[in-house]
Amino acid sequence: MEEQYRISDPRVLKAVSHPLRVRLLGLLRIEGPATASELARKVGESSGSTSYHLRELFKFGFIEEDPEQRDGRERRWRARHTYTSWDAAELSATTEGREAVRIMHLRQAEMVGRLLGEFDPAAWSKDWVDAAGMSDHVLRLPPAALREFYRRAEEMLRDLAAEHAGDPEARQVIAWYGAVPLPEHKEPEDKEKEEDR
Repeated sequence: MEEQYRISDPRVLKAVSHPLRVRLLGLLRIEGPATASELARKVGESSGSTSYHLRELFKFGFIEEDPEQRDGRERRWRARHTYTSWDAAELSATTEGREAVRIMHLRQAEMVGRLLGEFDPAAWSKDWVDAAGMSDHVLRLPPAALREFYRRAEEMLRDLAAEHAGDPEARQVIAWYGAVPLPEHKEPEDKEKEEDR
């Protein structure tokens, strides 16, 4: 499997931003190869619907047929890349690109919400419950500092994964990190000053 699929065409990003396609691609990346019928049972859709969306993912280069087919009756699909990336500034140069980036960000947020909603603390040890979750911070940073944060976070996650590769307590996890700038809040002008004008 290749490491990343770098998208520069907004039509390709828009193609994968369909809610069911995002889920199907995520399942293939996380759980490995599967047929349309197997995926349909997992997502609560018909196999006809999952077949259609898998063909679309194939058409745009996100997935491929699994060469290790279990039988010849139904195609098994696998993800071609570990993750998808894009340059938001580059894609946002056009209206179509801005819309595709906005929709994809919303799909990512939906996935985070779904996974957090499915996390049942009663099914995990205290160690896992303490380690899992989310936090948020409000800071003043320039764009360069955010880029540095992403670079360091990715580097640290890769290092930790390599360091703990043989740990019997290790489990597959999804780590999120994201940031958006907030609009500046301006203090309302003094009412007396407004009246003097």
